[in-house]
Amino acid sequence: MDATTARAPFRLDPEGGDRHAENAQLRDIAAAVEVELPDGVTAWAVPRHEALHRLLSDPRVAKGAEHWSALANGEVPETWPMIGIVSGKSMMTADGQSHRRLRALVSEAFTPRRTEALRPRVEQITHELLDALAAEAPGPVDLRERFAYPLPMSVISELLGVPEEDRDMLHELSVSIVSTSTGPADVLATQRAMYGYLDSLVAAKRRSPADDVTSALIATHDEGDRLNETELAGTLVLLIVAGHGTTLNLITNATRALLTHPEQLALVRYGSRSWEAVVEETLRWDSPVNQFPMRYALEDIDVDGTVIPKGAAILASYASTGRDSAFHGEDADRFDITRGPTRHLAFGHGPHFCLGAALARMQAHIALAALFDRFPGLTLADQPDRPDRPDRPGHPDQPDQPGHPGNPGNPGNPGSMAPLPTMISNSTRTLPVLLA
Repeated sequence: MDATTARAPFRLDPEGGDRHAENAQLRDIAAAVEVELPDGVTAWAVPRHEALHRLLSDPRVAKGAEHWSALANGEVPETWPMIGIVSGKSMMTADGQSHRRLRALVSEAFTPRRTEALRPRVEQITHELLDALAAEAPGPVDLRERFAYPLPMSVISELLGVPEEDRDMLHELSVSIVSTSTGPADVLATQRAMYGYLDSLVAAKRRSPADDVTSALIATHDEGDRLNETELAGTLVLLIVAGHGTTLNLITNATRALLTHPEQLALVRYGSRSWEAVVEETLRWDSPVNQFPMRYALEDIDVDGTVIPKGAAILASYASTGRDSAFHGEDADRFDITRGPTRHLAFGHGPHFCLGAALARMQAHIALAALFDRFPGLTLADQPDRPDRPDRPGHPDQPDQPGHPGNPGNPGNPGSMAPLPTMISNSTRTLPVLLA
């Protein structure tokens, strides 16, 4: 009897309370595990590196939600927290020629040449943000809110032509879209607010086109059948949500990893290792994305002895694969920037590999180098007496400690390091630091 019939669905925590412990359990069960999502909806998580690597480029797996049996049968509520992600029309939910067409329309904005051309602006925004932080030294300040968030949000907003006064609102809507603990009323309100805003943005750009991606997409739409109205809106949502959320989590997670692993920080400060090594190890060890929805089985698929049935939904368990000891070695749970070339799936693999990966990496490299150069004595504000060894009991990176994402409710800590309330994204809600 295979795992398809031998085990009840594994219930994923919609609050994302202890993602890494949950992922370790999934890896121990099988290469593909049926899981329960909010509202009793089920899917299949693929938590092991080799299995997911194969599946991401498997032609028997599709991205279009029309292949999801549960959705077609009316078993997925319209107020389901993840409905906006799976039902939007963009290159993320398209297959074949439609995917290639939509990806080509957006890819011009993310070519290596255009990405590199953004470097001076990324550096300028970074130093402006650090100047503002310096005025509040020694703090404490929330580095996630004051630095990790405004940098990528400013960059993607300028690319899209989003006015500065609208960016905080769009960020809050983006957080709501990827939350898996949102109530039914909020799900519908978020959808209305996001698409209502995009309607007004598109109308404004039609009246006054500018040198930005939104205006270019509108021009493509107005040329004829290359981009319809639904695809235009879905593409903008994808660019806004993914265009800053991944980088926000990456900068937050990398900073936190270095501050809780001072021996690793010392290596990069003294030139033994590069900031690129820090970014790649963070992408492996603490991926910005945890469970990424959705793909769909076009036929029964045997994944190392477990059958994912035709019509089932599939989650890409990116954060889990980064700590798969069968692929990364017995020390996969250890943050170690010296481990050499780091292979990971944090940006996906195959035809849907993240278009903005190079831009996210560049922003993280610039941000981390400038941050620790400006504030060499940076420490976590709520953990000043931590031991230097992250593997010791009592270190804040251990799940039983106050403030660890796996223990957000511990009364010994104000909850500042609690996880984002979602099974999709992987980071903490805040990152309180002292700027000494």
